[in-house]
Amino acid sequence: MAQAFADAYRSLAWRAIYTSELKRTIATAKPLCDETGMTAHARSGLNEIAYGDWEGKSRSEIDRDHHDDYVRWLADPAWHAPTGGELAIAVARRALQVVDEITAECSEGNVLVVAHKATIRIVLCGLLGVDVGRFRYRLGCPVGSVSSVEFAAEGPLLRTLADRSHLSRTLRTLPGT
Repeated sequence: MAQAFADAYRSLAWRAIYTSELKRTIATAKPLCDETGMTAHARSGLNEIAYGDWEGKSRSEIDRDHHDDYVRWLADPAWHAPTGGELAIAVARRALQVVDEITAECSEGNVLVVAHKATIRIVLCGLLGVDVGRFRYRLGCPVGSVSSVEFAAEGPLLRTLADRSHLSRTLRTLPGT
């Protein structure tokens, strides 16, 4: 998927590339970095939401072991964190701060930000004025998709949401994507 992205987007004039600090986003950016000779800049503010005690567990395990917290989180993850985890509103604060830093550094041109499913949806909600607590229910963000936002004087404009046209049919239909 990362190579398919690089193949499709290498001809754009990239100003900068940012990733979270997690290995999978760095690996996702690597093919484009290799193609363009650019270096990705890792930012902790782009890391995935911390799921605390839920990390690595299935939904049924979470529901069984942390039922009350799980029900509250499903209802409003902005203000109800996973057990021992992070509020969506906290993710919005840290990730949108990084977006503000990026837009200040790169007021023009194409900037790639490689992040994680929940983080991307939370950022898009924050930018578009959608209740962050609805991030799971308002925006889809399949693995390997591209969303693009244009920053103008009038504010952020969502140009593309969850586009996967750069992926082959086989990659678009892999289980879990």
